[in-house]
Amino acid sequence: MTDAAPRLAIRDLGFKPLPDVWADMQTFTSERVAETPDEIWFVEHPPVYTLGMRGDRKHVLASGDIPVVQIDRGGQVTYHGPGQQVVYVLLDLRRLGFNPRTLVQALESAVIDTVAGYGVAATARRDAPGIYVAGKKLGAIGLRVRRHCSYHGLAVNVAMDLEPFAGINPCGYEGLEVTDLRTLCGVGELSRFRADLTPHLLARLKSSRGS
Repeated sequence: MTDAAPRLAIRDLGFKPLPDVWADMQTFTSERVAETPDEIWFVEHPPVYTLGMRGDRKHVLASGDIPVVQIDRGGQVTYHGPGQQVVYVLLDLRRLGFNPRTLVQALESAVIDTVAGYGVAATARRDAPGIYVAGKKLGAIGLRVRRHCSYHGLAVNVAMDLEPFAGINPCGYEGLEVTDLRTLCGVGELSRFRADLTPHLLARLKSSRGS
């Protein structure tokens, strides 16, 4: 992103409740203007299930004590919790020459490139956005585009308690198994994954531009 580099800020928000970050994303998107720099936010959330705008609550099987929050992204239900790296992409798609599909592909490819460096062979599926390893879901994608600008984004399971996924049909698919990087290859530090993902993410955003 040679000409876009001054227009991009990367922020590490640490550990913050999803509703707070969601409100901040909405405000950022509502208030941004043509000259507003794009931003990428890295964050880790306390346990929460999120349901997309048109999500069906029948896919929430047993939420227990974990709150269920309906939010304004696409897709069905997923789980966020400690040990998961969430990446929110607040981008002016028109300025970048993107469309929603090329953004999804860029996010998927960035994760696939990153985990390949750990010896993990991951793939994407045209019919079900996300990142998969041997049929198990490693990462989920859900976006909102408003005023040609994206928010929400990507969640990758790094070192999680995967049990809460049993309380839902992940992304609306009954019986879909999930996995994390700690199980697959022993990588369990969010800081390491974040550092390894960032250059791949920037490279994929640059290479997808205008496609």
